[in-house]
Amino acid sequence: MIFRYTILYVEDVPATMDFYERAFALTRGFLHDSGDYGELATGETRLAFSSRSLMRQLGKTPAAADAKAPVFELAFETDDVPGALERALSAGATLLQDARREEWGQTTAYVGDPNGYLVEICSPVQLPSAG
Repeated sequence: MIFRYTILYVEDVPATMDFYERAFALTRGFLHDSGDYGELATGETRLAFSSRSLMRQLGKTPAAADAKAPVFELAFETDDVPGALERALSAGATLLQDARREEWGQTTAYVGDPNGYLVEICSPVQLPSAG
């Protein structure tokens, strides 16, 4: 098995994809002609979006996300957390935590996307050596 994609349920797929392209410099991989499903290229795994209306048509009842009471987070890694944070805020993200250096050496910041999903912007983690 491989982890292929994560799908976020949103009201407006094209607008959400536009936000993620502007906020996090992601590249559009695919947007269905209906506008109900799209994918962004993020390396080996894709970040996908499906409209809540499509999910309701499929018999699902997706709940709204709440960045202040999340059940998961997306994390985007960068060497320039303050710069990436400013870009995300300029694109319409909501500031939840300004950039700060954590005790384990990583720099982190948190924003909410326009749909209420929690997004971490972080520097690479320095893992302890196995030696």
